[in-house]
Amino acid sequence: MANSLHSSSTIPRLSLRGQSLGLHSAAEPSFRSISFASHPRTLPLKSLEGTRQAKSYRVSAVVRAESGVDTMEIDLSLSPRVNSVKPSKTVAITDQATALVQAGIPVIRLAAGEPDFDTPAPIAEAGINAIREGYTRYTPNAGTLEIRQAICEKLKEENGISYTPDQILVSNGAKQSILQALLAVCAPGDEVIIPAPFWVSYPEMARLADAKPVILPTSISENFLLDPKHLESKITEKSRVLILCSPSNPTGSVYPKKLLEEIAQVVAKHPRLLVLSDEIYEHIIYAPATHTSFASLPGMWERTLTVNGFSKAFAMTGWRLGYLAGPKHFVAACGKIQSQSTSGASSISQKAGVAALGLGYAGGEAVATMVKAFRERRDFLVKSFGQLKGVKISEPRGAFYLFIDFSSYYGGEAEGFGKIENSESLCRYLLDKGQVALVPGDAFGDDSCIRISYAASLKTLQAAVERIKKALISLRPAVPV
Repeated sequence: MANSLHSSSTIPRLSLRGQSLGLHSAAEPSFRSISFASHPRTLPLKSLEGTRQAKSYRVSAVVRAESGVDTMEIDLSLSPRVNSVKPSKTVAITDQATALVQAGIPVIRLAAGEPDFDTPAPIAEAGINAIREGYTRYTPNAGTLEIRQAICEKLKEENGISYTPDQILVSNGAKQSILQALLAVCAPGDEVIIPAPFWVSYPEMARLADAKPVILPTSISENFLLDPKHLESKITEKSRVLILCSPSNPTGSVYPKKLLEEIAQVVAKHPRLLVLSDEIYEHIIYAPATHTSFASLPGMWERTLTVNGFSKAFAMTGWRLGYLAGPKHFVAACGKIQSQSTSGASSISQKAGVAALGLGYAGGEAVATMVKAFRERRDFLVKSFGQLKGVKISEPRGAFYLFIDFSSYYGGEAEGFGKIENSESLCRYLLDKGQVALVPGDAFGDDSCIRISYAASLKTLQAAVERIKKALISLRPAVPV
């Protein structure tokens, strides 16, 4: 991993000065020449010079035989599609923090969006029973009829939208559902409209679908909610998909029904425009906020691809189970892609998913208990960081993230570290000085902020706040020019 920290247990101390938290960006050179030893009998001589039409994507590796005489060239170039995609900075930081912990450095990890609760016992038992009963074979590509029927019942009862089992596609996580949806409906050159701050994968998924991500900034003063007038001004004949995420990752914002209705009125004017509604955090929501499924709005069922899953609300991240609901025409296209990639989701996970949907409305008591804890943690963080001068906060209405504007600290300097120039350097400083792993806002399209995941115990969050505050006090303010 480029720019990663060594995970050796011999590391004496943590130092991130001058290092980047991200991996190579698309703008950085992605080609290099390598040499390695090999046996001439297993690697016949062959020149691949000129096999690529685009010379800029041709890279050579010189292979020397053991004798040191014979050579061959190997084209190491990658697809332009892959080269256009940036690695997930959230994953990179999480991996770095994990490596530090394994090296004995007591880093508090608040980067990953993963509930710290165990999967509720009835769900886990359903998975265990599936194994014991030999339910370990392939399932239909779209998912078992049992789970698709259960999803249909859930969507009708909780979300007010009606589907039949052939309008449901169960996948290996909601992430796969989103990617397959974009691959299925986008043609090269189409535009995918993405409000910012956004989940880090949305723009990259659009690029993988040969579409252009069109970013629409929102304001912390407006709780990071999309302005319908701004949306309308950015729609063109190439606009194909609008992605909405409510409750939002990374901001925790929840779209009120009235605002969604105004957005729906804009969408209705443009026949090509579809809406991908990411509702993975729907059950992690704090009263008085309420969740509205976009497909439930007048005229939007035919235009909406609803994505949801089990990872967040049911603490089932490792079970890898999500689903897509929408008009049969689009769902079948996504199913075609899935049939040629992963095929159906885990049979064991699907049995567990049925049990999860059987816990009761909105996950029943098991989910309500987790949401109560998340709310307590949110309130603690909002109060704690609200005491810092110059910090701006939009109180989350859902999910388990706090997206805080720390830009007032930019320009400050830390002894032995250097100048804090942006969200990435501030996160590097907090990891170096405070040993707390956070995600810089530039990964989400807003460099003024930092994302804190409060999917950790209150005790852990209290320790993290103490470390962060102590590190910020050590910053020398920028010298006015």
